[in-house]
Amino acid sequence: MKPVELDKVQEKINSFVNKDLYIHLETTNGAYAVHSGAAKMSAGAYIRNGLIKFTQGKITGDGSYRVGLKMELGWIYAEGITDWEYDEKGRLLLAGHDEEGRLAVALQLSPTPFE
Repeated sequence: MKPVELDKVQEKINSFVNKDLYIHLETTNGAYAVHSGAAKMSAGAYIRNGLIKFTQGKITGDGSYRVGLKMELGWIYAEGITDWEYDEKGRLLLAGHDEEGRLAVALQLSPTPFE
């Protein structure tokens, strides 16, 4: 993965508008929170291979980015995106890593199911 290039990521998001896509979305502070102190709460969310279609998508921010995907009946939102990749399978892979390189958020869009 490489640091987000705003224009290139926005172009890829735009190419997915009004298409059936599979989503992988996860957030976590998971074990990181537990290791940094027993009083901290571990939290996370995960969805893989949900089928979505969005009518508008936008990436905004400066250094740490937010991505919003507007669907017919609501929104998908991810914050803290720092890195991206568009792979040979036509998937847009977005991730947010903390200062130590640990994954904090992942938002991935694919025309085919994730394995």
